[in-house]
Amino acid sequence: MCIFDSNPSLGRVIKVVPGRRRESSWGWDRRAMLGTVLLLLALARPVAPDGAASQRAEALRRLLEVFGMEDPPPPPAHVKQPPQYMVDLFNTVANADGVTKNPDILEGNTVRSFLDKIHSDKMHFLFVLSSVAKNEKILTAELHLFRLWPRATDGPKRHHFCQVSIYQVLDKSNPDSPQGKKLLAARLLSLQGSGWEVFAITQAVRDWTEDESSNQGLLVLVHSLGGGPLDPPAVQFASGRDHESKKPMLVLFTDDGRRGASLPPAAFADLQPQAPVLPAKMTVPKLNGPRSTRSLDRLQPCQRHPLSVDFEEIGWSGWIISPRGYNAYHCKGACPFPLGENMRPTNHATVQSIINALKLSEGVSSPCCVPDKLYSINLLYFDDDENVVLKQYDDMVAGSCGCH
Repeated sequence: MCIFDSNPSLGRVIKVVPGRRRESSWGWDRRAMLGTVLLLLALARPVAPDGAASQRAEALRRLLEVFGMEDPPPPPAHVKQPPQYMVDLFNTVANADGVTKNPDILEGNTVRSFLDKIHSDKMHFLFVLSSVAKNEKILTAELHLFRLWPRATDGPKRHHFCQVSIYQVLDKSNPDSPQGKKLLAARLLSLQGSGWEVFAITQAVRDWTEDESSNQGLLVLVHSLGGGPLDPPAVQFASGRDHESKKPMLVLFTDDGRRGASLPPAAFADLQPQAPVLPAKMTVPKLNGPRSTRSLDRLQPCQRHPLSVDFEEIGWSGWIISPRGYNAYHCKGACPFPLGENMRPTNHATVQSIINALKLSEGVSSPCCVPDKLYSINLLYFDDDENVVLKQYDDMVAGSCGCH
């Protein structure tokens, strides 16, 4: 079925800014993309005052479904700076518009960051993982600790290295006992230097997501090369009370199984473009001249047109960190016979165009102008618990258009 847009405001910016590139065959991916475009158009389509609020609410609800959410997260109660690691990761994966530029960086489609909840001077950390969905598969879990510059001490040091061990706390009432902790990772560190140290603790986090009560936190101990404790520790890590950018952080790389937009097929029947409801005493002006603008649009060849999206207009800028906007693009134009190579037709579209032109079968329309290449976008945002999340959404930007 071919749908021509009848919205005269299509060229303006729709103030509604969350890449792995992927070519898709005609089917669910393009129907999903079409559903997303129609959702955005529904937000901009003028309607009667009594129906505007309900239509807008329904459009926003459907848009949340595209982004895998039931409700938009509330903005943070206080002004918060996202962890620099998450900002740097977003900038590495995506361009300023959120479109993926390095598709092989992320493992899975979601990266979640959690800050320590204990804020203790001791090296005991607790990360609350309640925001991790049950359907998310934990691929990798990393403990990020910022190593402080060593304190100046009198006299020469006997050793140049120490051992740092990460333990899963099994009994928080007695974590120092052999039965109270479980070794997860260990590493030799030089006594000189500063910066981030990353420890893999994937299995422990998987256990926590299976049984939340098993999450008693993590314990970090520093020993000499001989295994004895060092007091004071030769290596110090930033605690939860230190500067925001140096706080201990747990980073999860997960995959929620979503591929493309998740609108159910039944939703598309409700999203077909409809004529706007006109208030009383309002008439539709007639278009003068031999050709209307709309008919001229239909004579234009199939090509890609801008479809700018701005989250501030729909009230999402409070919880979305980046991007501030992106261009989803949409496809519009005619697919006249004969289809040239510049229209990137499929073999099926070529045959359909011939059947339509020769009137060999009744009810066969001309091919449709649709996206034939779709790109993903990345969204950096605060979740319900004010944790910072980086999420990748497939098939959100029309990369090119063709006749199908």
